[in-house]
Amino acid sequence: MRRISHYSTYTFLVLALMLSCSSGGDGDGISVAPTPTPTPTPPPVTVPAPSSATLSLPENNKVCETGTNASATQSTLLFQWVAAANATAYDLRITNSDTQGVTLFNNIEGTQKEVTLEKGMPYAWQVTSKATGTNETAQSPTWKFYLAGDGVENYAPFPTELISPASGATVSVSEDGKITLSWSGEDPDGDALTYTVYMDQIDGLQEPAASNITETSLAVSAEKGTVYYWRVKSSDGENSAFSQIYAFRTDS
Repeated sequence: MRRISHYSTYTFLVLALMLSCSSGGDGDGISVAPTPTPTPTPPPVTVPAPSSATLSLPENNKVCETGTNASATQSTLLFQWVAAANATAYDLRITNSDTQGVTLFNNIEGTQKEVTLEKGMPYAWQVTSKATGTNETAQSPTWKFYLAGDGVENYAPFPTELISPASGATVSVSEDGKITLSWSGEDPDGDALTYTVYMDQIDGLQEPAASNITETSLAVSAEKGTVYYWRVKSSDGENSAFSQIYAFRTDS
């Protein structure tokens, strides 16, 4: 009969004890950490877009805006508007309608701004509403006024506004080979206006296509697949003003 040594018996007992001590509640002896609960992501904050500002001063189409005399050639004006919903700042854009020079003031936190401008000039102005946290903006209508000049009794017309074709537009030539130009004009003194229309393939500065017309639209001959330039001069019989020059293309 085979005898078991004391050493073998001891080793067996030690192994049995180690297995017994390492046994866990899950039966495999492996401790598993609990799965962490994920932190919920908060929903994105939606910032409402601002609305358009309502313009107040200078008044629209005012003939003789005087402001405060700043020098022999300049006056200081107060530009003012009504606060727009959701807006936190405003950009004020003032355009000299005669020279097309632009004066721009960005990020105005209030609803007014004093600006010094050249006398005896027509101006157009507009306010852009902005809001912190969004790239969306809103533009007000454009208002016009004439800043009074010393000793001026009759003011030149506001520069004619070209309506159609717009700059960069593509237009169709009719079956009889014509397109229609349209524009609008205003005179600060209320004088009747006549118009001279220029349209050519070079620069809009060549011989006029029509002169001394009282309508604000004109049908003119045009070739297909051609780039044209056009502008309009308005006159009150004493003074005159030119529009900008627009370029357009006729389709093929």
